[in-house]
Amino acid sequence: MEMERINEDTIRVLIGNDDLNERGIRVLDLLGNHKQIESFFYSILEEVDVDHQFQDNDAVTFQVLPNRNGLELFISKNSENLQDTIAKATQPRPEDDSDDQVSDYLRRKLMQTDTDQSEAPQGVSQNEAKDTNDLEPYLDDPDTPTKEYVLKFKQFEDVVSLAKIFRPEGLASNLFKYRDNYYLELVFFVDQSSAATIKDDVAVALEYADLDRITADVLLEHGEKIMSNAALETVRHYFK
Repeated sequence: MEMERINEDTIRVLIGNDDLNERGIRVLDLLGNHKQIESFFYSILEEVDVDHQFQDNDAVTFQVLPNRNGLELFISKNSENLQDTIAKATQPRPEDDSDDQVSDYLRRKLMQTDTDQSEAPQGVSQNEAKDTNDLEPYLDDPDTPTKEYVLKFKQFEDVVSLAKIFRPEGLASNLFKYRDNYYLELVFFVDQSSAATIKDDVAVALEYADLDRITADVLLEHGEKIMSNAALETVRHYFK
C-alpha cells in the first residue's frame, strides 16, 4: 500500500490487490455492504493519517476508483474541489500503456465529468466508443425517442455474465442497487436501433435477468445509482 499527499486537503492511497486480499476485500464488495466498506476506508485512514489531520474532521469524504492493480482511494477533508483534484492526479502520462488509458476513459465515465474526446483511447472497442462518446448528443437531448427496460438480477454475478456477452449498439445502461437487489436500466435510442433489433437484444438480456415493473425514477429516488450511462462497459472492464 502506498500513500501520497496530493495537497493539504487530500491524500491518495494506492491499494494493491494483495493488500485487498489481506483485508478480505474484493472490488465487487465496493458495490455491496456499505457499512463494511466504510469501516474499511476508515481503517485505511487510521494507517495513513499519522498526524490525525483528517480523522478529527467530521466532513472527511472518500472517493474510490478501481484500476487493474487494485484501487485508488482519495481521502479529503474538503470535498468541494475533490473531483478536480482527482482529475488532475489521475491524468494519464504519455508513456502509459493501453490498459491505463482504458482505466482513465472509464474513470471519467464513473466520475461523470464533462471531458470530451473525439475517439476512444487505445484498447476501447468500437462498440464501447459507440455506447459512450457517440451517444453523448442523445443523452443530452431530453426529446430523443427511447425505449427503456428495467431488468432485475438475482445476483451481481449475473450482471457480470450479461456484460461479457451483451454488446448492442445505440444503448445506454444504468446500474442501480435497491433493497439488496441490482437493477439495470437499458435505454435504447430508437434512431440507432430497429424495433426488431431491440426485441432481439432484450431477449438476450432476459436470459440473465427478469423484466421488472419498477421505474428508473423510483430506483433513482429510493435506491442508489451505482453506474451511469456506460454500466455494461464499466462492469465488463473491471470484472473480466
